[in-house]
Amino acid sequence: MKFVTLKIFLFFLFIVSLKAQIYLDPNATVEERIDDLISRMTLEEKVGQMTQAGRSFLNSENDIRDYFLGSLLSGGGSSPNPNTAESWANMYDLYQNQALSTRLKIPLIYGIDAVHGHNNVKDAVIFPHNIGLGATRNPELIRKAAEITAVEVAATGIDWTFAPCIAVPRDEKWGRTYEGFGETPELAELAAVAAIYGYQGDSLNEQKTIAACAKHFIGDGGTTGGIDQGNTEISEEELRAIHLPGYLKAIEAGVGTVMASYSSWNGKKLHGHYYLLTTVLKEELGFDGFVVSDWAGIDQLPGDYKSDIKESINAGVDMVMVPDRFVEFITFLKELVNENQVSIERIDDAVKRILKIKFELGLFENPLTDRSLLNLVGSQEHRNIARECVRESIVILQKKDNVLPLRKENQKIALIGKGADDIGLQCGGWTIYWQGGLGDITEGTTLLEAVKKNTDHSNVIFSENGEDLSDSDIAVIVIAEEPYAEFEGYKEDLTIPDSDVELVKKAKEAGLKTVVILYSGRPMIINPILQYSDAVVAAWLPGTEADGITDILFGDFQPKGLLPHSWPKYMDQIPLNIGDAEYDPLYEYGFGLTSVGNSQFGSSPLFYSANVDKEKNRVVVTFNKQIDFNSLANSSFTLLGENNFISNSTSVDGSLDSNSILITFDESVENDIKLSLEYVSGSIKSIDGGLLIPFENKVVYNSSSKADIHTIPGKIEAEDYFAMSGIQTENTSDVGGGTNVGWIDNDDWLTYKINVQTHGTYQLNYRIASQSQAGIIEFSEGSNVLSTTLLPVTGDWQSWSTVSTIVDLQKGEAEYTLKAVTGGFNINWFSFDLLVNVDENNDNNISFKLEQNFPNPFNPSTSIEYTLPSSEYVRLKVYDILGNEIAELVNEHKPQGNYHVEFNAERFPSGTYFYKLTAGSYREIKKMMLIK
Repeated sequence: MKFVTLKIFLFFLFIVSLKAQIYLDPNATVEERIDDLISRMTLEEKVGQMTQAGRSFLNSENDIRDYFLGSLLSGGGSSPNPNTAESWANMYDLYQNQALSTRLKIPLIYGIDAVHGHNNVKDAVIFPHNIGLGATRNPELIRKAAEITAVEVAATGIDWTFAPCIAVPRDEKWGRTYEGFGETPELAELAAVAAIYGYQGDSLNEQKTIAACAKHFIGDGGTTGGIDQGNTEISEEELRAIHLPGYLKAIEAGVGTVMASYSSWNGKKLHGHYYLLTTVLKEELGFDGFVVSDWAGIDQLPGDYKSDIKESINAGVDMVMVPDRFVEFITFLKELVNENQVSIERIDDAVKRILKIKFELGLFENPLTDRSLLNLVGSQEHRNIARECVRESIVILQKKDNVLPLRKENQKIALIGKGADDIGLQCGGWTIYWQGGLGDITEGTTLLEAVKKNTDHSNVIFSENGEDLSDSDIAVIVIAEEPYAEFEGYKEDLTIPDSDVELVKKAKEAGLKTVVILYSGRPMIINPILQYSDAVVAAWLPGTEADGITDILFGDFQPKGLLPHSWPKYMDQIPLNIGDAEYDPLYEYGFGLTSVGNSQFGSSPLFYSANVDKEKNRVVVTFNKQIDFNSLANSSFTLLGENNFISNSTSVDGSLDSNSILITFDESVENDIKLSLEYVSGSIKSIDGGLLIPFENKVVYNSSSKADIHTIPGKIEAEDYFAMSGIQTENTSDVGGGTNVGWIDNDDWLTYKINVQTHGTYQLNYRIASQSQAGIIEFSEGSNVLSTTLLPVTGDWQSWSTVSTIVDLQKGEAEYTLKAVTGGFNINWFSFDLLVNVDENNDNNISFKLEQNFPNPFNPSTSIEYTLPSSEYVRLKVYDILGNEIAELVNEHKPQGNYHVEFNAERFPSGTYFYKLTAGSYREIKKMMLIK
């Protein structure tokens, strides 16, 4: 009887115990569950919840249990093998089961950069990057794209995406421009609300919803000079007017998380900014989710690692992304609490915020993958929506009559350029890998494949280099930026490369009509191609569904896309944004043609392009329609340079091209000046009677200024020549390598305009490849040969090696020539490192500097040198191609001086690596290659 009584008593205690565990009761309120759970948690368990580790840095999955980890993430490229949706689901469940084996069974929240679809997973649908979605101006479509992304992410178990990015990019040199929706706060507001409702739905606790993350708070798109992770130097009024509205709308839409920005505001890093993270975001705006740091973002705070943790947590960061240093982070944060440097109240606040999202997601009730969703990943239904997004994102910048739409019959179409048949170039960065990739990196439809669906295959040819075009009627030339992400995308010059201009020129000179498609993450400087093009289309980074492009090109749908950014005429106009006091873009913010058909009969001709011809005193002006050459008499034009008068026209004549006229001026045009044209008076009309309306300030492309002057010390891309003889260009096969010059025979040459800033001795480095023949390259100024260098055989046209020599250079601008004494090699770039400064005026001009490692490529060790002009706290770290930190070479205070560090990569595989120097506010990153 006593035994029975005891059993009843124990069962009663068990029931009472279960009932007392309110946090496990789905019928209790979220607040009740949080309060109950946090009352049961130890300091170790609380700190674990605040820790987000990188999955690739776990010693084993047991780390999740042993350190009570609250979150894991997969950085770009951190994928299971094989990279399939099912493998992701298996991986997620493996990790989640470890979390569920802890004392309190608190589930993980798993984060991923699903920024344009579930872009880390092969064969998932990839949407246009946000810049393209911004061009749609369609919040319902943006919401649908986010909904589909959420479904495909949820199908792999993952419950949290680091999206949307609601940055307001104000300088297109920034390598993350394409991650924002556009240059105005209004676009950020519209898109933020749509995307967040798409990801999160009406409730986080649904089968197909995930937590969203508004990023990067705040001002990341406004850094001076477009420097990634740089300093946003604006007033608080400007910060609130431009960069805050998107976050206000995101919070109103119920966004679950916010990510702090790497950047600074007026010199203060956001990861340690109490006023912005706590006073503004949490208190003023009422954000009740949790703040997560960016990848190792707290490492950029001044001081040692322990002080970084203290500053960031006290500033308002709730969960810290510490991919590889999670054990160290946990140890230091516990010490800080025990030392009363971080209060337990701050810890509890952070943990409550994290638990709130986990409860709202329903993770305690449904912690494992819902595998019924797996068959939806990459489904045709999802791809159809992505196609619609592409279609509505297309912006027709300009076109002539009788070019579009393409005909489905009786027209031979040539697809030119590597991007016409390359999924990697269509998708851009953050696709399968952090930096993206080239080729068939995932399932999708290329533009070539999409064109072939619309016409007989015999009517379509593909010519990567623009050869064999004689049988074609029209050329569709794809000009594509190489994939990039973050700091790797920063560019001082966004001008279309000469090699791409040559593709358009080659097609035009072959007698074809030319349609240029731009795959880019930002507006480019396109003046060099306008004279050779008949239509120019901004397709942004469209993703996997190029059928959306052909929907427009073949006229099945009319274009709707409007520019999300002002499109500059020249680089020195950047930054250029709507509302600027001086606002004179090539195409205004919000511009976009809304028809692919011909202009209305009798409508006024529209200016298309203008360029100086070889005679230097004549300008060819082209219009969208044919001109009546009998109407040219008594017309008057004015040519200006930098807003200064140059000359009035002396005659206006017809041209061989019926859309163009030839204007002669009484003054010749000087080289390297910007020109503009005014139509002052006259009665010029089109052949259908449309009268040309007077215009002003139209860009005249001065072909003599196409080559920028390269400043050294620094690197020069081989394809950025001023003049050449005998060579061709191609894309390199390695990620981030860009374009190389090839087909180099004996006596071929390339000439560059170079500004040598300092008279001195330089190390001249060539990045070359040679399949089977040793080459010889000569570097000269005029008739003065400065160096002759033997180039080794590397074994393959794309197996790269760096060869160095020494040259003495005089200060000033000059034209320098690379000549192949013996050809048979490719060259990717060449660079100049100052070794000895003999310019007395610069003896005391010491500045921060991070040198290119030497040797490079290297095996197994290489030398890195840097210069400090003042005493600073220094961090020098090495990262792999995925952005994972693999080595810390320096982490200490250093006095002014020159320093030398050796990096030994004996335990690392061959590949591309990056090293980053942080010293005070100075930050620089360089790339190096390990070849074993």
